[in-house]
Amino acid sequence: MSGPSDVLDRLRTREVTGVFHSRRALDTAAQDLLSSGFDRADIDVSASPDEQQRRLNYQAIPAADLADIPAAARRPYVGGDDRLGLEVVTASVVGCVVALVMAFYLVSREMTPPSVILVSVLGGIVAAAVAIRPLRRVMQRDRVRGLEPAAEWDGLLIWVRVQSPEKEALAQEILLRHGGEAVHIHEIDIAKTADDLPLHSLRPDPWLGNEPLGRP
Repeated sequence: MSGPSDVLDRLRTREVTGVFHSRRALDTAAQDLLSSGFDRADIDVSASPDEQQRRLNYQAIPAADLADIPAAARRPYVGGDDRLGLEVVTASVVGCVVALVMAFYLVSREMTPPSVILVSVLGGIVAAAVAIRPLRRVMQRDRVRGLEPAAEWDGLLIWVRVQSPEKEALAQEILLRHGGEAVHIHEIDIAKTADDLPLHSLRPDPWLGNEPLGRP
């Protein structure tokens, strides 16, 4: 968890927020928001239950109140189409790389062109299928670990950043239409930390340890 010294910036923003007790209903509402002109970057949802508990020092806070707490753990919304796209790209890249490596190897072994094509294509397909499994487990780790029902019971949060009264009214109407509870508007200071940066956990050299670079 990031401490006060890890805060990079604070952003004052106006949001429409709501609580859902169904992942499907939340996804449907988010897709409706996107099709109505809201930017994907302006939609956040609550993080996993274990991350939420760590961020709040294991305090029991109702979801309706949690939505107004700046320390609540949130993450960008990722829909089914995003997950599918990432799986397709990952499988394609892995499959192509494996197929090319196998093709070069088989050519060096002086196999016939039809055999090279057949074996390398099959190898690429198998590699792509194998690569998708761990990726899917990572992206659906809450469901795999059995945390999804507990998260739905406690309440799944959604935050929608808005810049005009018209957008505020539209976002509220969409959330309510899909079964959102405790739907309301608030202004909140969002702290941007190193954990919010893309690839924040990437360590190019494992010998450097986990301390941020440049910190004594």
